[in-house]
Amino acid sequence: MRDLGRGFGYLMKGQRWVAQHGKQYGVGLLPGLITLLLYAGALVALGLWGADLVDWATPFADDWSSPWAGLFRGFLTALLFALALLLSVLTFTAVTLLIGQPFYESLSEKVDISVSGYAPESGLPLWRELLISARDSLRILVRALVWGVLLFALGFIPVVGQTVIPVVGFCVTGFFLVEELTGVALQRRGVELRERLALLRGHKQLAWGFGTPLAVAFLVPFVAVFLMPGAVAGATLMARELVGEETAATTATAPAADDPDDATAGRS
Repeated sequence: MRDLGRGFGYLMKGQRWVAQHGKQYGVGLLPGLITLLLYAGALVALGLWGADLVDWATPFADDWSSPWAGLFRGFLTALLFALALLLSVLTFTAVTLLIGQPFYESLSEKVDISVSGYAPESGLPLWRELLISARDSLRILVRALVWGVLLFALGFIPVVGQTVIPVVGFCVTGFFLVEELTGVALQRRGVELRERLALLRGHKQLAWGFGTPLAVAFLVPFVAVFLMPGAVAGATLMARELVGEETAATTATAPAADDPDDATAGRS
């Protein structure tokens, strides 16, 4: 239970960090806003033309007697929209991180500098980092979708599907959120996806404490946008613990609010 509290503590520390570094917070909002607009447009389009899509995909129901064709297609339309929402929640973080890779890399580096005075670097060119990030995000997405489909099916079980399964779903979603978020800092440290997953599996309660409340908050799109920069900052602090690095500033004097690099100069 203590690890659950520490995980949540990292989430709060990340939000405090960006609150104290307004410039980094403002820049970190941009990728989330772009992703939100893209997802909102896709969901609006699905809401407008989803029924037509279902009608086109089910020509065999044209000859069904009323009201069965309408009920069947209405159920499929609702199911399609529900799956789209689930997919949006599962992929929002991955897409936002992919769009905002340079922004979040910079933010994560600033967090590292504010703690230890330097930021580990992968030494890879930006295009290579983007390629690795996209590849790893796709692998995580496939895993998340398998879990999502399984939990969606289990949701039809009476009682259990309406009580236990949603809780399990938030924990699973939270775990994958943490993997995506810590990946920003761990990739710079040369930690491969397989090793990152092994680290998090060995600290499940820490990951759940961070990711589960974040998964609940991310159900509200605008909340997801505003929490994203702090989530990256907090995940960087968590990543430092996972690899055995310091997670608290080593100097008594805090760096300037918008320029953590000053801390490096102060330690020279």
